[in-house]
Amino acid sequence: MGHAASTAEKTNDSIKPFLIHVPQADLDDLHDRLARTRWPDELPGVNWSRGVPLRYLMELAEYWRTSYEWRKCEVELNQHAQFTTTIDGQNVHFLHVRSPEPDATPLMLIHGWPGSVVEFLDVIGPLTNPRAHGGEAADAFHLVIPSHPGHGFSQPLSEPGWTRVRIAKAFSELMHRLGYERYGIQGGDEGAFIAPDMGRVDPAHIIGIHVNAFVTIPSLMQILTGLVFFSKAERKRFARFKHFRDEMMGYLQLQSTRPQTLAYGLTDSPAGQLAWIVEKFKEWTDPAAELPENAVSRDRILTNVSVHWFNRTAGSSASQYYETLHDADAKKKKPRNTVPTGVAVSLTQDVAIRRWAKRDNNIVHWSEFERGGHFAALEVPEFLVGDVREFFRRLRQA
Repeated sequence: MGHAASTAEKTNDSIKPFLIHVPQADLDDLHDRLARTRWPDELPGVNWSRGVPLRYLMELAEYWRTSYEWRKCEVELNQHAQFTTTIDGQNVHFLHVRSPEPDATPLMLIHGWPGSVVEFLDVIGPLTNPRAHGGEAADAFHLVIPSHPGHGFSQPLSEPGWTRVRIAKAFSELMHRLGYERYGIQGGDEGAFIAPDMGRVDPAHIIGIHVNAFVTIPSLMQILTGLVFFSKAERKRFARFKHFRDEMMGYLQLQSTRPQTLAYGLTDSPAGQLAWIVEKFKEWTDPAAELPENAVSRDRILTNVSVHWFNRTAGSSASQYYETLHDADAKKKKPRNTVPTGVAVSLTQDVAIRRWAKRDNNIVHWSEFERGGHFAALEVPEFLVGDVREFFRRLRQA
């Protein structure tokens, strides 16, 4: 939803200003649908073991309907310069926030699913203007924050085939189109897959890659040999990986195989879309948080859900999982990412094993944080900012 380029304008390489403005009729429709939600029954005493509890979701949906202020969040988003451009036939929306420091380092921030550009709102100020946030001018970044094709305001999805590598090529083209010949990348979740792929397709122009929520997927041989030499911490992470693979893959199976079927229910029911996303905030945030909003503010979660809802992206965002599962090239051995890479690991949620990460990437920085989970930019923005600064500072000094 917003003022975007016309069809004629989308045929060239021009970059057009963009302003988010959801029509009032869409807000009224959301509130009406929430008020008329047809709620299911629930077994007694199951709590979160079978999904989002009924009482919790009813209360959260009522807050979304009566107390949450989309217009206020819309203003916050629109404080940052936004644009759209067409790359490889796809409309791409992005924030472009330049630092007041003229020698700032260009840095792309890449969100994951079920995230959006909303993930990075709390780190934009400290990264672009460090002197105003207790840092040094040398640590400043010019930020480019794109919405993935089919996510957020990068709509509509132009065609099938938007694999991670294709997105990596499009994001590299975006940085060149903006005039950035040397730049860094930070990515989490899907962004932690796309960023190393950018390192493979555009290594000559990338200074360094920093990732969080990084996943190392082992081969059978690595599992058998690794178990013998695992440290206690590595055994814990591998057990977490197996638990995720065996117990928490329902969403991934659906999105990887039937994104269109899933889209009907989530696009028609805001309560359904809310449940689908808030469950991930419960499962993937710091386990010390009893409720999702104990880890990430309720309004931040609802702003993220609202971006998905207003843009009807349940199916198009899920399609990225479908492309990954059905991408023949993804099953082939990739060339090693040779760009200097830093990994920030959540000790409460992440599954990354360093020796396996080094197999496919040039790991030069490895840090671990005790608080916070999968959504570092939302849960522990101060840690992510500090680690990004430290990583790129080391690269500059080297």
